[in-house]
Amino acid sequence: MANRWLRPEVYPLFAAVGAAVGICGFQLVRNICINPEVRVNKEGRKAGVLENFAEGEKYAEHFLRKYVRNRTPEIMPSINSFFADTSRN
Repeated sequence: MANRWLRPEVYPLFAAVGAAVGICGFQLVRNICINPEVRVNKEGRKAGVLENFAEGEKYAEHFLRKYVRNRTPEIMPSINSFFADTSRN
């Protein structure tokens, strides 16, 4: 029975599902630990709605978002510029 599921053709599916579960787990832990709107302990829940805009801004503007903000939305910019560069003709 185990040989039926562990064929080499199934490995990419395991990798894709594993990556998706990893991303979901990372986002869950990130939200529970550092999201300013999620309060797990009792004292934090008693506080109600807090007006902490600076903490929310810090959470929303993380490193990856700052890194990609001024970049062009290309996956392989060097290959794109190689094929799209009209000055090479």
